[in-house]
Amino acid sequence: MSRFLPLTIRFVSGGTMVVSSIADAKKALGGEWKDKKAPDYLAAARLVDDAMAGICRPAVAFAAFKKAAAQQGLLRSADPSAALSMLDALWSRDGKSPPD
Repeated sequence: MSRFLPLTIRFVSGGTMVVSSIADAKKALGGEWKDKKAPDYLAAARLVDDAMAGICRPAVAFAAFKKAAAQQGLLRSADPSAALSMLDALWSRDGKSPPD
């Protein structure tokens, strides 16, 4: 099981990759980005390297990676999970809104 909720990245070349770990983030940073000289990209690359070396918390590095990908428009919207789709189907069949 991965440590982070998966992100789907769509590279400039059109290819996609699911990223759910620091190792995945490192691999994705090697893909085709719009601007590898952007400050957020460079910060994410440094923090991912630091996390792999054990000198940065993985959550901080993953958040930086997600921010860099979002700022370059590489994050692909996630489809609802199978469980959420089932709950939506049950709710729409019942016709009642969930309790507040």
